[in-house]
Amino acid sequence: MNIILFETLDKNNLIDKEDFRFHHILKVLKLKEGDFFKLGIVNGISGKAQIIKIDERGITYNLQSTETESYPIPMTLLVGQVRPISMKRILRDSASFGVKNIIVSGCDTSERSYKEAKLYTQGEYKKYLLDGAMQSGQTSIPSLTLVDELPIALSIENNPNVLKVVLDIDTSFPSISKIGEIAGEVIVAIGPERGWSEKERELFKDSGYSFYRMGKRILRTETACCSAIALVLSQMGVI
Repeated sequence: MNIILFETLDKNNLIDKEDFRFHHILKVLKLKEGDFFKLGIVNGISGKAQIIKIDERGITYNLQSTETESYPIPMTLLVGQVRPISMKRILRDSASFGVKNIIVSGCDTSERSYKEAKLYTQGEYKKYLLDGAMQSGQTSIPSLTLVDELPIALSIENNPNVLKVVLDIDTSFPSISKIGEIAGEVIVAIGPERGWSEKERELFKDSGYSFYRMGKRILRTETACCSAIALVLSQMGVI
């Protein structure tokens, strides 16, 4: 973790000893009284905090300086539903990159039962988004929207000024490296493990998406997400 994030800060500036962040500060970062660490509020400000005391209650700190809040990259990732273990990696990495929104959609080739996983029903996804943000050292965390089918996902983003990109395995499509400079917002769609159906391809066409590919090899969805985000961010001048 390169920043310690909270939804809200404790009014007594205390990190409870039962909190996983308490253990991370002591066991992983190996900090002690007098040491400093980066502290922030989710989607808010961050700052430099000093450890004042470590006792049976937890860690008491003093927030000594603050910085303005960090802002996400104007990118939406639309990803087909995959196995929860794979989705956890996608969520964590997307948050680390600074993606603004994530839409997880059921697809014709997806396993329908995945949406019932405790990753979603018990809100576990928040942990992976938080972990990704803390890795990045920034405070912004993506929003997550879960939908049952692609038509619903496509209806969420209907701004005509947003660049809409869908990745597919058809080698007749141009390489995503040819996409050129991206100046505004972008939405990137990546399919589930078995790819898009023909029906879904038609839906993308009707919704104004441009088709691209990433080489001749078929990648895992989690690998494709990481690679595509990095490639698009490079065209946005972010990395």
